[in-house]
Amino acid sequence: MTTQSAKDEFSDQTCQTLTPHDLGYQLKLVSQLTYREFQGRLEPFGLTPFHYLVLCCLWQEDGLATSGIAEKLKQLGATLTGVLDRMEERELVRRQRDPEDRRIWRVWLTDEGQYLKEVLPPIASASLEKCLTGISACDRDRLAKILAQIVLNLS
Repeated sequence: MTTQSAKDEFSDQTCQTLTPHDLGYQLKLVSQLTYREFQGRLEPFGLTPFHYLVLCCLWQEDGLATSGIAEKLKQLGATLTGVLDRMEERELVRRQRDPEDRRIWRVWLTDEGQYLKEVLPPIASASLEKCLTGISACDRDRLAKILAQIVLNLS
């Protein structure tokens, strides 16, 4: 026979894992809302937040192999290939086979992709600032460290 305290403990544990209290659900909701916020700011440029992330990788190291971008962004190759196709159509990047290993495709910024380095980071900063309004610098730092640890734990 189950005691009332065992039922209460089970109920407390279950409640914490059910939406909207579940951490996973809250992380998903934060992800969706921040994506939507940033997407709205990128819409006039015809870009998505994922396009921005690819551009960031290339602003840091132009000429990365497709696999290098996928690794940095923890993405599957097929997902990235479609994104790069659209970015190439928009003339933001160009792909070229590696001269030393023809199996590798390298991704290079075009002039337009380079130009966006001056335009997009302030927009991303404004979007992030809206998301973090009311959160102290100390708490922002702690949040970043906690999220990085979660990513590490699950990678």
